[in-house]
Amino acid sequence: MKISDSARRLLSDIEERIDEEVEEDFLNQWRQFYRGQSSEEIFYPRRKKVSKPDIDIRKVNINDAINDFDLMLQYEFNNVSLNLGTPYNVLAVRTNYGTGILSSLFGADIVEMPYEMNTLPTTRAINDTEKIREMVEKGTPDIYGGFGQKVFEMGEVYKEVMKDYPKISKYVHVYHPDLQGPLDICELLWGCEMFYAMYDEDELVHGMLSLITDTYVRFMDKWFEMYDYSDDINAHWTCMFKGRILLRNDSAMNISGEFYKEFAMPYDSRIIEHYDGGVVHFCGKGDHYIEYMSTIPKLYGINLSQPHYNDMERIYKHTVDKGLFIIELKRSRAEADVKREGGFKGLVQTKEIPGW
Repeated sequence: MKISDSARRLLSDIEERIDEEVEEDFLNQWRQFYRGQSSEEIFYPRRKKVSKPDIDIRKVNINDAINDFDLMLQYEFNNVSLNLGTPYNVLAVRTNYGTGILSSLFGADIVEMPYEMNTLPTTRAINDTEKIREMVEKGTPDIYGGFGQKVFEMGEVYKEVMKDYPKISKYVHVYHPDLQGPLDICELLWGCEMFYAMYDEDELVHGMLSLITDTYVRFMDKWFEMYDYSDDINAHWTCMFKGRILLRNDSAMNISGEFYKEFAMPYDSRIIEHYDGGVVHFCGKGDHYIEYMSTIPKLYGINLSQPHYNDMERIYKHTVDKGLFIIELKRSRAEADVKREGGFKGLVQTKEIPGW
C-alpha cells in the first residue's frame, strides 16, 4: 500500500527513536514478571530511557480513521510515538474499529459517534428475540461482513508497511482485534431483552452464545493465520499479558454469579482453552462471579478497570492467592492494599502514573 507523506514521516521518526537496547530491557522486565522472577511485590515496568517526537503529531479523528487505512495507520502510530515518550507503555497498535466488530458480522447496524466526540463506533442492538432466533437457525455469518473486511485488510496494511521498518517490526506489537467476549457480544446484538430471555428462553440464549463463540473462533483463527502469537506473553493495550487471548466481560456485571457460571463461563472457557490460555478484562463489579471465573483452566489473570466497585479482598482471594495475575491495577489501590495478609506474591502490575 502506498502511504501518505505524513504517515511516512511519522513512521520514520518512530524508527529512528526506537532504542533496541532500551526496548529489549523493557520487554525482559515483563518476561521476568510473568516467569516469577521479579523481585518487586508490585511490578512497575520501567523503560530506562524515553524519547520525545521530533515531528509534530498530526491529530486524526477516529471517524476519519475507520474509513481510511492511511489515517488509521497514523491514528495508531501517533499513540506509539507518544508511548515512546513514557517509561511504562508497551508499543502496540491494533485494527481499531470499536466494540462492535463481531456484532456487525451478524448484521447489527454500525453507529458512528458524533464527529466532535472523537470516539470509537459501536453497533445498535436489535432488541428483537425473533430475529435472534432466526440468527441461531441461520448459523455462523460471513467473517468478512460488517467491519470484518476492514479489520483483516488493516491487518494486512500493518504487515506490508511495517516490513520496511526493522525496529518497528520487532518492537511495535500488532495486537488482536477487540472482539469483546461472548456475553458482551450477545448483549450488543440482542440488547436488554437478553437478560429477560435468560429466565424465559434459556435454551435460545445458550444457542446464541454458542453461535457467537463459534464465530469468534473462526474470526480469531483467521487473524492468527496473519499474526503469530506463539510467545508466552503478548501485547494488549499498552501492557503485556500471558497467553494468546484477552476477553472482555463487561456485561457480566449485570448478572448474578450463578448466571455468570451458567451463561458466560462455558463460552469464556471454550475460547481460552482453544487458544491455550489468556486473560479476562471486566469493567465495573466482578467480585460476585470472580470465584467461578478463577476456576477456568488456563486463565492466567484478570484486568479490572474499576477496583472501587469491588470487594478487593474477595478479588485478591480468587486471583493472587490462587496464582493469577492482576494487570494494570490502579497504582493508588495497589499501594494501599499491598500490605494485606498474604501480600501480592509478585503477581500485581501497575503503572507509574502520578495520581493514577
